[in-house]
Amino acid sequence: MTGPRVTLYSRPGCHLCDDARAVIEQVCAELGESYDEVSIDDDPELAGRFAHEIPVTYVDGRQHDFWRVDPVRLRRALTTTG
Repeated sequence: MTGPRVTLYSRPGCHLCDDARAVIEQVCAELGESYDEVSIDDDPELAGRFAHEIPVTYVDGRQHDFWRVDPVRLRRALTTTG
């Protein structure tokens, strides 16, 4: 797969997004992975879809978590194949 495996949908000023970002940064750094962050405020469709669930985390194109990111669960998703 090319590009980041993890996508964080967030919005500026969101304290849960700050917490999620810290966990994602730590786990991705440990595993040599990268992540991408997308502000839902920049896209009306995303804002409508995720307005009450941010932060939302996707791994390999599938929704993984929302509101909180569990580092153990994220690590497992990034290291388990199939």
